[in-house]
Amino acid sequence: MSALHRIRFSLPLVALALAAASFLPPVLEGIARTPGDHGALLSGRAVVIDGDTLEIGGERIRLEGIDAPEADQTCGGGWFGSWKCGRAATEQLRWLTGGRRVDCESAGRDKYGRVLGWCTADGRDINGEMVRTGHAWAFVRYSTRYQSVEAEARKAKIGIWKGDAEPAWAFRERRWAAAEPSAPKGCAIKGNITSNGHIYHMPWSPWYAKVRIEPAKGERWFCSEAEASKAGFRPAMAP
Repeated sequence: MSALHRIRFSLPLVALALAAASFLPPVLEGIARTPGDHGALLSGRAVVIDGDTLEIGGERIRLEGIDAPEADQTCGGGWFGSWKCGRAATEQLRWLTGGRRVDCESAGRDKYGRVLGWCTADGRDINGEMVRTGHAWAFVRYSTRYQSVEAEARKAKIGIWKGDAEPAWAFRERRWAAAEPSAPKGCAIKGNITSNGHIYHMPWSPWYAKVRIEPAKGERWFCSEAEASKAGFRPAMAP
């Protein structure tokens, strides 16, 4: 998921980040740890889902200790006042993993069954590189491993640190809150069926607003990613 950039938080965004970090709805984050598969190693060629998610051999892996901008997210500080930091994060992760053997050590699983992984590509720490190049935040709510790496990126004003940027967890919470009132029973995840298969879209997906649910086709709304996965739907990939 690219060019190096960076951000200085305005006071309102700092307040927003702190508030979001103090309360993250489980349906949005789902990072509750489970002991299963702890220490297990997954290896192979990786498919990039978004800026902090990979898939190896059909197993979805959420990069542990970091949180990258969502695919549809923009950040301040670009040539025209903003830049597509979410798309850049996806491309940076693709560059880091492309054509390389990826090894991920499991730190357990989240409540949606995803492996929480410490990953390397040809020996390079992928998680840390995403933070070092300003393409992800250190997700200190769950790990402080990359806190000092983030401090260096912030000091260098690269990536997300070159202007104002809303933390990814706050962005997701805001998008979910906006979608929830109009969703059946507040279940805001859209399960769409296309020629590419059964795909679910979170409220922060680039295609979310364009998707129309047609129950007659077997499409439906979901309350959580776990529910969508159990029904045979897979997550939409970043463009």
